[in-house]
Amino acid sequence: MLIRPHDKPLSDEEWKAFLRDHDFGELIAPGRDRDLPVVVPAHFMYDGERTVILHLAKPNPVWEALAERPRALLSVFGAYTYVAGHWNQGEYGVPTSYYAAVQLAGDVEVIDDPEGIAAMLASQLEHFQPEGRHAPVEAGDNPYAKLLGAIRGIRMAVTDVRAKFKFGANRSEQHRRVVAEKLAERGRRLDLEARELLLRRLP
Repeated sequence: MLIRPHDKPLSDEEWKAFLRDHDFGELIAPGRDRDLPVVVPAHFMYDGERTVILHLAKPNPVWEALAERPRALLSVFGAYTYVAGHWNQGEYGVPTSYYAAVQLAGDVEVIDDPEGIAAMLASQLEHFQPEGRHAPVEAGDNPYAKLLGAIRGIRMAVTDVRAKFKFGANRSEQHRRVVAEKLAERGRRLDLEARELLLRRLP
């Protein structure tokens, strides 16, 4: 993706915080010598440093692509909104989109052993269901263990990060404040998220 200097994140902490709040993305496995990559929407868990984990069903076509080449890209985006041209520049104003996007590339290890999958699932449940209210996830003789054979785990060692926060930082402060006001007036959920990221970039 194109990342202009004014669209770069304010710091590494900004894109890491974004991934803490946006934990659903598309895993893209290019494989080798394919017409198209395999693209899989999935929940994931990022440790904030260099590791992503997730699990998928065994029939998923992604496994063949990963066997060909154990590399993948995780693409995550959010806070996307349409900015009308007339908000700031009249009827000949040029519309645009605001959005945040983070792409993590990495080397993939496939996890098949029941103990490894159980540990991965336990971590994911702690992240996605912190209130608990589930039985322990363990290999062995229990209802959860009987389901472990239906899935495989992915542990991705992140080797490259590309992050973009496109919120008009190349425009004047006055222009951006008008857009922020219009986003607040329209008031959709993603408008408000985009507005927050826009305001963070004001002087």
